[in-house]
Amino acid sequence: MAVNRYHSPRRADAAAATRAEILAVARDLFTRDGYAETTVPRIARGAGVAVPTVYSSAGGKADILAALLLPIMEDPAAEETGSAVLSTSDGAEIIRLLGYGTWQNHVRHWDTIVELFPQARAEPSAAAVHDRILQGYQQAVGLIADRLSAVGALRAGLTRDDAHDVLWFYFGAGSWPALVRDRGWSLERTRDWLIAAASAALLPPTAS
Repeated sequence: MAVNRYHSPRRADAAAATRAEILAVARDLFTRDGYAETTVPRIARGAGVAVPTVYSSAGGKADILAALLLPIMEDPAAEETGSAVLSTSDGAEIIRLLGYGTWQNHVRHWDTIVELFPQARAEPSAAAVHDRILQGYQQAVGLIADRLSAVGALRAGLTRDDAHDVLWFYFGAGSWPALVRDRGWSLERTRDWLIAAASAALLPPTAS
């Protein structure tokens, strides 16, 4: 006998709102007090719900952190940058596109990238999320290195792996917070300097 399941849009909206509030409170607590110091009961109190509701709506701490990091992985900037890179054979333009793509991602997700992402290493279940995102970003940067090598844009003596390393040094996870958070640069100044520095390091003098 078939069972008719009643779907209530109002109930679904309420569940989505509860989950959104739990994630918002968790984001604030993770950012302010750190992942290790934040507990599920504290998240529940901040969101005004019972502890079991946190687990049923958003999961445990690692699940919540993973959900907060998901926008980094799903941001369309990476795919858009990759497509644009494949459409040009100009080395300077390839590096410029990478710089603007990473800048756009930082503009949209600054707190997530700089404050939450490093905290994902705090415990094994969260570290898996951190490693997956890091590996994905390294692979994306590797595709840029592939393109620079394929179109013959690299200065003499540099290999594809050299390019990958240099691009990661300038556009990886460490450079943006070092200049913006630690030294007070604007995101735009950081973007332009990183593009110029990476171009000078990788391209022949006449091309950079």
